[in-house]
Amino acid sequence: MATLPPWLIVDPLLQQWLQEDLGRGDRTTQSLFANTPAPIGQAKLILKADGKVAGLPLVERVFQLLDPQNFKFETVLSEGSSGQPKNLIATMTAPLDILLMGERVALNILMRLSGIATMTAQYVEKIADLPTQLVDTRKTTPGLRLLEKYAVQVGGGQNHRFGLDDAVMIKDNHIQAAGGISQAIALVRQNMPYPLAIEVEAETPEQAFEAVTAGADILMLDNMSVAMMTGLIPQLREKNPRLKLEASGNITLETLREVALTGIDYISTSATITRAPWLDISMKITA
Repeated sequence: MATLPPWLIVDPLLQQWLQEDLGRGDRTTQSLFANTPAPIGQAKLILKADGKVAGLPLVERVFQLLDPQNFKFETVLSEGSSGQPKNLIATMTAPLDILLMGERVALNILMRLSGIATMTAQYVEKIADLPTQLVDTRKTTPGLRLLEKYAVQVGGGQNHRFGLDDAVMIKDNHIQAAGGISQAIALVRQNMPYPLAIEVEAETPEQAFEAVTAGADILMLDNMSVAMMTGLIPQLREKNPRLKLEASGNITLETLREVALTGIDYISTSATITRAPWLDISMKITA
């Protein structure tokens, strides 16, 4: 189930984005209502393309930050629902100046996150009948990681680590810096806090076996062919039946299923975030 961080964490992000857009004030909207208070109006959020909706709680929060007393939000499509062009997503009621000032920030968030959720759902559907789990990566837009990873959850995927403090992952440059896989694992295990696990990135079968022998808890098979993984995975499981195995590296929607059929536990891909187009959604003031 997708879970947003608490508002204590999210609100500063939303406030920053509102400040970026509003600057010293909305010249257009404030000019319209310079001599009279803005009347209460209504707006609709409408889908313009097929997709999965993600970010509705954030849309609501954007407008609540602008006017917590008068803003009302009613959803027609719930968070994570799929829809088609012309489907009504939600209706909003607030003073017209509030609706106009919050429009762009709210839509940007909703369109971006819905695009990620939509693409993630396409990947998840490809392997839905298999035990392999789809996970994301740290290749995210600076400042948007928390929300982009939330959108992956809405789409049915799982999150890999959020940051460098989440988990230990020994990659190629760490191996080079330490002088080898065994050396890197020994140093990290000596100094890492309890109860973190150690994941090691292996680019060859030799590296994979060395990592397992040295005590890796999770093994990422990076950029290996399907044929290589098919032969390697049973051998690795024989050495350590509790070992978790992850495949990564240039895995596309077209190759996803054959990778999953190797018996891998996890497939990590950045594509659900880095290659996701924004989902087309409009906001129309109707009264």
